[in-house]
Amino acid sequence: MNELVKQKENKKNKKPKVSNSLKFTILAVILIAIFCVALTPVTLQNDTFYTIKVGEHIAQNGIDMKDPFSWHEDLPYTYPHWLYDLLTYYIYSFAGMTGIYITTCILSVILGLSIYFTNTKLAKNQFFSFVVTIGAMYLIRGYIAARAQLVTFILFVLTVYFIEQFLATKKKRYVAGLIIIPILIANMHAAVFPFYFVLYLPYIAEYLVAVLSDMVIYRKIKIADLKSQIRSLNKRKQKLQKEPNKQQKLEKVEGKLTKLNAQLSEIEAKNDKIKIKRTKALQEPYKVKIVKNNNVKWLILIMIVCIFTGLLTPIKDTPYTYLIKTMEGPTTQNINEHQPMTLADDVDVICTLILFLAILIFTKAKIRLSDLFMIAGLCYLMLASRRQVSMFGIIGALILNRLAMEIERIYSDDTAKEAVNKLTTKIGMLVITVIMLSLSWYFAKDKLDDKYISESSYPVKACDYIVENIDLSKARFYNEYNYGSYMLFRGIPVFIDSRADLYAPEFGGEDDNIFMDFIETSNISKFYEDVFKKYDITHVITYTNSKMNMIITKTKDKNYKQLYKDDRFVVYQRLNASDADEQVAK
Repeated sequence: MNELVKQKENKKNKKPKVSNSLKFTILAVILIAIFCVALTPVTLQNDTFYTIKVGEHIAQNGIDMKDPFSWHEDLPYTYPHWLYDLLTYYIYSFAGMTGIYITTCILSVILGLSIYFTNTKLAKNQFFSFVVTIGAMYLIRGYIAARAQLVTFILFVLTVYFIEQFLATKKKRYVAGLIIIPILIANMHAAVFPFYFVLYLPYIAEYLVAVLSDMVIYRKIKIADLKSQIRSLNKRKQKLQKEPNKQQKLEKVEGKLTKLNAQLSEIEAKNDKIKIKRTKALQEPYKVKIVKNNNVKWLILIMIVCIFTGLLTPIKDTPYTYLIKTMEGPTTQNINEHQPMTLADDVDVICTLILFLAILIFTKAKIRLSDLFMIAGLCYLMLASRRQVSMFGIIGALILNRLAMEIERIYSDDTAKEAVNKLTTKIGMLVITVIMLSLSWYFAKDKLDDKYISESSYPVKACDYIVENIDLSKARFYNEYNYGSYMLFRGIPVFIDSRADLYAPEFGGEDDNIFMDFIETSNISKFYEDVFKKYDITHVITYTNSKMNMIITKTKDKNYKQLYKDDRFVVYQRLNASDADEQVAK
């Protein structure tokens, strides 16, 4: 009996123990997922509404490169994220707004886990990867929404991972990933297709700097000149050796050759010393590490191949032209997320930049030149356009994690490992779980009562009235930019919506700049009646506190008959429209 008991105890002891690393990975995945869901907004953004309707139009009619939702005639539309629109429509048709919210939560979780696992693979740690992932998701929380950008965030994280892994291993599977990603971007979110190639530039720039650092250009030229002279003198010497009567000339040639060879040897010896010094400097740099990775030559070839992947889309040349046309037009100067960033307005970004600077200035940590180029480029893009805060947060997290590991290597080799061991004890898991659940609750609690469609942001009841009482086949509504997408979602033809490019002449629409007419009307730099006459507006829907409504109300403008009003929105009929008699309420 005793032997049987011992055998059972031995079997129990032989059961494989779960490592602390695996425990932490499981814990990190769960907590990151909870945190990402807590950050995901319930209320849908304006773009989501037109995304659903565009997807429905594609499902029913295909990609016709024309806009079906504005009452402006024959506006061309580029369908820059047609595949995302189509998939969103299918999700909506299957599971409604709840399906879209759940999908956004899933994509948010995938983004968080992509950042975490990319960090653990590239920086070979778990604790710092977890911390920077939480920080990155917090920093970009305002950009988590049911929009195509959420998919491209994930693809950009994977792009950096594939580039890094290819440079380290040169394996073909990473090449396949780098080619597939731009194809997905060209169809999911064509506007950011050029940004994919921006991610290659820091690695290429570092390689070029490394190549140039191996050269002493003026000495190389001198060496080439000396070798050329030596070759010509050697040829002359061979000819003179065949002619015995030209012994004196032969001696002169040999003398010159001796001098030139001596000069060549001296210069080459100096070059060798310079190379030795540079090699030592590269091995023990002061702050910036320069790595000459010959795999970058293949990376350049991959990038060139990927440039042509923008042709693998039904929207023609849109991946190549969309961003250029957008930058040429007035939309970027008038849409908030495209405008330059003011650091004073974003404490989170300031703190992140201070953290980077503190590490580089006050510690012995060294940064890779490619990382320095990357973070500098992202800072420039972020300051030029505030929407790039998202890319600064996502890609910057990878660089910050690498710096953290560099600090650990210099000052304490076991900090991250010890942290993982402590956090995988029962008390450690309890503490970190309580902290992360409390943090998640802090961000989620204000969203518990939120609805998918905010009646304070979108004219829900006003649209109910419009659909029930106005003949939409004859109406020409003037509306605001911020809720135009909701109106077209409700089947109401619009003056403008958040597809800003559609209403700018750079994209081949009407000669009139509809977008600027809206901007100038909304800020009263143009008299609204002049614009309404130009477009033969029959109805107006506006905010009750808009400048235009205040003027109509204060002046008691008899040309505008109020049809509907609530706390946020008011609907008018414009009585002097050309077909006003036909536009009375049903």
